[in-house]
Amino acid sequence: MYDYGYSNDTTYTQIGNTTYGSNGTSYTNIGNTTYGSNGSSYTRIGNTTYGNDGSSYTRIGNTTYGNDGSSYTTIGNTTYGSDGSSCTQIGSQIYCR
Repeated sequence: MYDYGYSNDTTYTQIGNTTYGSNGTSYTNIGNTTYGSNGSSYTRIGNTTYGNDGSSYTRIGNTTYGNDGSSYTTIGNTTYGSDGSSCTQIGSQIYCR
């Protein structure tokens, strides 16, 4: 899972290869790299995603582990963060809180 800067009650809508957040951010996928309108970028190599800020996230099964100690577990169409956050995808929209 990419860390899209999820915050309370944010909705993300995917149109083509770009995801737009209700908080004004957008993320565009080109190949194996995602570019954020905030200057962030994330590149996936195998089961690990590397951020240009030094972060990395490794997926093992249905759980993604961050090098900052965070973890995200996907069950069905909902992803639960170790910080109590959750994001649910319904169609082309993702709802986060």
